Amino acid sequence: MQKLIRLTTGFLLLVAIFVMGCGGKAVPLTKAEEESDAKKVGRIFEMRTYHCNDGKLDELQARFRNHTNKLFAKHGMEVVGYWVSIDEKDTFFYILAFPDKEASNKSWKAFMGDPDWQKAYADSIVNGNLIKSVKSQFMTPADYSPIE
Repeated sequence: MQKLIRLTTGFLLLVAIFVMGCGGKAVPLTKAEEESDAKKVGRIFEMRTYHCNDGKLDELQARFRNHTNKLFAKHGMEVVGYWVSIDEKDTFFYILAFPDKEASNKSWKAFMGDPDWQKAYADSIVNGNLIKSVKSQFMTPADYSPIE
């Protein structure tokens, strides 16, 4: 029973971190802002920064390598790349690309509800939570950026 409570609590914490931007106030774009942004660029990018609990970076990377990466593709989430910090211990970054904010929201909702993700997540935290904090931010390329 305690294991189920820990798994449920861990999953709910992950959802809360995602929704709240890890303690920051999530300010959704207005419909007009989303439409304006969509007219300016062909896609948007989400950069996520994960600060892992001590010694859990390898386990997090294993989860991405063995499960998350495939599930991102399944749910239309284009991976731009994954990075490990050489300056900050146990810090992992990745960037996803989406056609627009609506597509991002739809993909994340499907991803979080996917039973394969829920199982992979639960299995990966049996020996403790991997992630201490998550920061998510959406970006559009500057007009002089080589990426579109």
